[in-house]
Amino acid sequence: MRRLITILLLFALIALGHPMQILILHKGASSLGFYTSKGVHEVSVPTGKHPHEMVLSPDGRLLYCTDNGTMTIEQVAEGGNTLSIMDIHSRERVGEIPLGKYRRPHGIDLDPKTGLVYVSTELPDQLLVVDPTKREVVKTYETKGKTAHMVKLGPEAKWAYVSNSNSKTVSAINLASREVKLIPTGERPEGSALSPDGKLLYVVNREAAQITVIDTATQSAVGAIRTGKGPVRVGVTPDGGTVVYALMHDQAMGFADAKTRKELATVALGGNPVSLHLSPDGRFAFASAQDIQTVYVVSVAERKVAHEIRTADDMFPDAVMVVH
Repeated sequence: MRRLITILLLFALIALGHPMQILILHKGASSLGFYTSKGVHEVSVPTGKHPHEMVLSPDGRLLYCTDNGTMTIEQVAEGGNTLSIMDIHSRERVGEIPLGKYRRPHGIDLDPKTGLVYVSTELPDQLLVVDPTKREVVKTYETKGKTAHMVKLGPEAKWAYVSNSNSKTVSAINLASREVKLIPTGERPEGSALSPDGKLLYVVNREAAQITVIDTATQSAVGAIRTGKGPVRVGVTPDGGTVVYALMHDQAMGFADAKTRKELATVALGGNPVSLHLSPDGRFAFASAQDIQTVYVVSVAERKVAHEIRTADDMFPDAVMVVH
C-alpha cells in the first residue's frame, strides 16, 4: 500500500501547471529521450555524439547538452566539440554551438541572470563561457587541474567550481579576477551540488567514498561525509537538510544528514548508477543505471524505490531532468 501511495504521489506532480516531462540523455544512442511522468517513452531527438550533461535555459524552453563524443572519461579519444541546443516544447534539435579547439565538453551550468552557459572541457582542461545567443565561446579560464569533469556556479555566479578528476582537487575560479584556488579533495572528485543558501558545496569523491564539504565564502574544505563506495553524483533537498547521492560501486543511492554530516541510509538499486537528479520539490531522486538500461525513481522521504523507467537496449541512460 505504501509503495502504491508513493507512486501516486509521483504521478501527482502533474496536478499543477503543465504535465511533467522526464528528460533522459541517452548517452549510448546519442539522443535526448522524452518520457511521460509514468516513464513511458514518447520520442527521442538526436543530439551530438555521446552527450553527458544538460542544463535548461532560464525561460525553460531550450536545453543545452554537452556532446562529449566519448562514452567514459577513461576512453582515449579526441571526442566532440559542440553543445546541442534542444527545444523541449517542439521536441527538436534547433542548433549547435561550436567549441572550436576545446574538445570533450563534460560539465555544464548556467547563470540564470545572464543566460551565459559554463562548460568544462577535458581536452584541454578549461572552463568555457558560452553565449548561447551568439552561439560562440566568449571567454575561457585555466583550471590548473587534470581532467576537468563537472562544473557548478557559486552564489551570484561570482565563482565557478570545477572538479578535477585526476588531480584530487576542485578549482575555485574567481570569474572576475581569474584567480584560481585549488581545493584538495579525496580521490576522483566528480559531481557537486550547492546547499540552498549557497554557503556550502558538496563534492563527491568516487574512489574515496566520501563527500568533501566546501565553504564558498572561504574557498576551503571544511568537512567531509563518509559514504558507501563510489559516490558519483549528488543533490541537496530544497530544505537543505538531506544530501542525496548515487553510489556507483555499491549499486545504491545514499542519504546523509547535512547538519551532522553522517550517512543515514542507503537504498539498493539493481545496477551501477552514474547520475543523480532531484525533482524540483525534492520528493524524488532519479538515478540512471546505464549498465542495465534503467532509471530508478526513489522516494526521498520513504527511501524506497518508487518506480523504474526502462529504456530501450543500448541507450545507456545518463543525466535526467524533470521539467513541466
